[in-house]
Amino acid sequence: MSGLDVEAQNRVGSRWLPSVTGRWFEDRDPATEDVIGRFPLSSADDVDAAVDAARDAFSSWRRYPAPRRAEILFRAGELMVARKEELAREITREMGKVLDEARGDVQESIDLAYYFAGEGRRLFGLTTPSESRQKMAYSLRVPVGVVGAICPFNFPLAIPALKILPAIIAGNTVVLKPAGDTPRMATLFAEILEQAGLPPGVVNVVSGRGVEVGRRIVEHPDVALISFTGSKDVGIEITQRAAPTLKKTILELGGKNCIIVLDDADLDLAVRATLWAAFGTSGQRCTSASRIIVQEKIHGPFVDRLARATEALALGPGLDEATDVGPLINRAAVERVQRYVELGRQEGAELLVGGDAPTRPGYYFRPTLFARAEPGMRLVTDEIFGPLTAVMRAGDLEDALRIANDTEYGLSAAIFTESVSGALRAVDDIETGLFYVNAGTTGAEAHLPTGGMKASGNGHREAGVAALDSYTEWRSVYIDYSHRIQRAQIDIEP
Repeated sequence: MSGLDVEAQNRVGSRWLPSVTGRWFEDRDPATEDVIGRFPLSSADDVDAAVDAARDAFSSWRRYPAPRRAEILFRAGELMVARKEELAREITREMGKVLDEARGDVQESIDLAYYFAGEGRRLFGLTTPSESRQKMAYSLRVPVGVVGAICPFNFPLAIPALKILPAIIAGNTVVLKPAGDTPRMATLFAEILEQAGLPPGVVNVVSGRGVEVGRRIVEHPDVALISFTGSKDVGIEITQRAAPTLKKTILELGGKNCIIVLDDADLDLAVRATLWAAFGTSGQRCTSASRIIVQEKIHGPFVDRLARATEALALGPGLDEATDVGPLINRAAVERVQRYVELGRQEGAELLVGGDAPTRPGYYFRPTLFARAEPGMRLVTDEIFGPLTAVMRAGDLEDALRIANDTEYGLSAAIFTESVSGALRAVDDIETGLFYVNAGTTGAEAHLPTGGMKASGNGHREAGVAALDSYTEWRSVYIDYSHRIQRAQIDIEP
């Protein structure tokens, strides 16, 4: 699958196959708009074939000893280590993020492979005393069955890894739908798993549009669980479509993440962290910081420093080591950010830096900074998913926390302060699933749970040991060796 011209296929069971439709779509480099390759424009029939393969593989894979599954994951991690630079460059070509960030995308996938390989010997249940005599009581984890994984474009290797690896270490099989803008990395990941020794049918890949492929995965009666990362509106639709078949759903949705900067903060550190959190991945992260809440006393100096630093960011192709901010994923993303710039102006926010797309090939938008943003403005309520952030004023910590929590989302937040008590009060009162002290809003690690509160998710977590709760069911087992009928609570004497 290497080279500039790729004609990829779906992975179904033991075979790589074109779509039954015979149709294809183009995958383009967002920095140049050049075609990277062609991928199957699949249909519900392709999904059905992949689900059949996954269902057939499940009967044997669930019995495959978990420590042996772990060896496959470990080998996959080793293969990614050996190919890290190659994979990073492929991510940058397909998705656009700068090369350093693409290397981080690969490293996160490596970390996840090693972490969940370790969990292959730690799929712990619980043994507990029974309330009856000569009776054993314990619980164990069992896989749920076929998992449908529907992924976004922004972490084209790490997010498939985040969904697939805990699913398969727990004994599930998977049908993966990659984002339409980044199907190539999903194909490469499936190849790596195959090379690591994963049996046919355990991970299947079907590319195409959400309206055909994603919808059929969600509605298929033999899919037991849907893991989705994307927008709130699509997450709601998935919940509704999954309900008739009582599927479990893992939803990691949007965010309107904020950084709080108090008047005792290290301003240089806060500015550097804000640049990374707001404009890293061109603002195309669920955890990007699009609201900056600054205490009144330092508001002016902070905004001046942030504006100068934003103006100095280099916009360009991600493969150029001098680039700070790469392109957006497609033309529609550029147009979306431009609409929010116009909304911000109309609502009375002050545009300080950026606000337009340069005239050049590729899907670029200049890093954009607004000041004088106020509660209720669309700039501070809507997830924009681009290189745009807005500064708001706050009187004190309580005021800053009130503004921070004044959003339907609850994914990530951060605070910059030298006050231990202030930081811990924020930890107590913030309404987010992720929180950082003296760091930006991004940087989750493989061994801690990742996910959001409120409209940022439905309460499940990925990564860390919490992911195993998402991808397994609990089975309680009672073994009575008393040779008599014991009626549990009925026979308990006062």
